[in-house]
Amino acid sequence: MIRLKINNVEFKLREYQDFSWLNSYGEVFSVIDSTGSGCISFGVKKDGKKYFFKVAGAKSVKAEISEEESIELLKKAVNIYKDLKHECLINLVDEFSINEFYVAVFDFVEGDCLFDHWNFDRYFETKEITPIMKFKMLPIEKKLDVVDKLFSFFNHFVSLGYVAVDFYDSSIIYDFENDTVKFCDIDLFRKMPTFNDLGEDYFGTKRLKAPEENVKGANIDELTSEFTLGAIIFDMFSEVVNNDERYEKGIFIHNEYEHFELSKEVYDVLLKATSYKREERFESIEKFYKEFVTMSRK
Repeated sequence: MIRLKINNVEFKLREYQDFSWLNSYGEVFSVIDSTGSGCISFGVKKDGKKYFFKVAGAKSVKAEISEEESIELLKKAVNIYKDLKHECLINLVDEFSINEFYVAVFDFVEGDCLFDHWNFDRYFETKEITPIMKFKMLPIEKKLDVVDKLFSFFNHFVSLGYVAVDFYDSSIIYDFENDTVKFCDIDLFRKMPTFNDLGEDYFGTKRLKAPEENVKGANIDELTSEFTLGAIIFDMFSEVVNNDERYEKGIFIHNEYEHFELSKEVYDVLLKATSYKREERFESIEKFYKEFVTMSRK
């Protein structure tokens, strides 16, 4: 492993690659270099405007796939961002190839990823409060506003024939100063019809997986996305005490009602949306949304 530096921002690689080309696009002020996708992302500022450069083809330390696979995935992802434009989705502004890299450029979004695993070592050392802990301390009304935007985005991409893949709290960026939210990392979303072609290795965090996301050949559809959304909402309003068990079993496990801060009626709606039996879930995300709104306003 080697350490490189651009504009006093340090990042790690398995071996040397030249990133000096970034200097022609502005001043680098931040970096994320520890992702399984193999991409390294840079915050770049030029003429008072901030951008987010996602670079595939890097020899990153935490990569779980090859550089070639990383490039192919990002190229496919760019088309998904173009298809799914939404007010809450980060905005793609450019794409290009340079040297051995492929780059997608987005408007930079202020805020914190609610599950920024690349900062966990720092939190452990400093005892700093994490973004997800800070988010859970917000008033219920502010969290419900984020839920409303999640429903809007999920209904939007489902209406365009997509399913959520590997969407979780790390895909949510919350700006605590302005109480705004954006969504990111939809790179692995798929067009329906689709199925689980990887078995237990199907993409996604183990702690929020639906049962079918562990079964090779299982149908992945709107009901799967409904489960994903329900699991995310569950944790927004819960004290999660069973994470170890979730990781061990590779599936979302419901929090007990005693650890849930909304009403029993809302709790039951979320239980239905995240039922292990697909036939017991709501018929659509739209119906899930209507029931959630009705019960949360009681």
